[in-house]
Amino acid sequence: MTTQSLGLHSMELLVTYSRNPSLKLRNHLVEINAGLVRQVAHRISRQCSEPYEDLEQIGYLGLIRAIERFNPHQGCAFSSFAIPYIRGEMLHYLRDRGSIMRIPRRWQELYAKGKKLKKQLGMSLGHPPKEKEVAKALGISLQEWSECQLALQNRLLVSLDATVAQVNEGCLTFGETLPDPHCLTQRYWEEERLHLQKAMSQLEDKTKAAIECVFIKDLPRKEAAKEIGISPMTVTRHLQKGIEQLGLLMNPQAA
Repeated sequence: MTTQSLGLHSMELLVTYSRNPSLKLRNHLVEINAGLVRQVAHRISRQCSEPYEDLEQIGYLGLIRAIERFNPHQGCAFSSFAIPYIRGEMLHYLRDRGSIMRIPRRWQELYAKGKKLKKQLGMSLGHPPKEKEVAKALGISLQEWSECQLALQNRLLVSLDATVAQVNEGCLTFGETLPDPHCLTQRYWEEERLHLQKAMSQLEDKTKAAIECVFIKDLPRKEAAKEIGISPMTVTRHLQKGIEQLGLLMNPQAA
């Protein structure tokens, strides 16, 4: 599959996910867009002491949050939307661990020189210079200048209101990329609910009906027995059997 067709396929799945979220589809979207995480992890791992593998794992949390928040109808490319979330998750992780950034001396010198050049170019051009103009004046690529700035800026405390990306409706701040405990809790229970639904679908019909009547509808066992068409004793046996099966389906390690 070409890059273009892969992008179209990903967008189609994102549209489907926005209409009907599911754990299976979200995990598939993570697999398709894993390259974004690897790209950001590779860049940041060159500037800090944390292993690439750790940054990659943390980056997937940012990718998941981007998938859950992305609105495919805004006309924004998903990669442009997701990278700030992935990068923000990694930077948050690094700040929590107090990781010491390894800044090459050459980059320190380039950063200082670049700041001076920005002022000089601003005066000569009559407007703030673009980053590619600064990079050209320094005689380096735009990518290296971006990485140089990223490395030096990450040594400083960053305001939660600092802009990390431009989106259609305005600016995305660093604070907005940080994990929300309430959202994380909601996500956890949503995943558990989907996991339970999948496990319930694998039960026998009467076992599933017994669990739904007693634990979801909160019916007494006699009423549950009438609704299902079996005896109360059989309801009890189905409940015991169903609970054991759900325990094994939802926690395979227990098997």
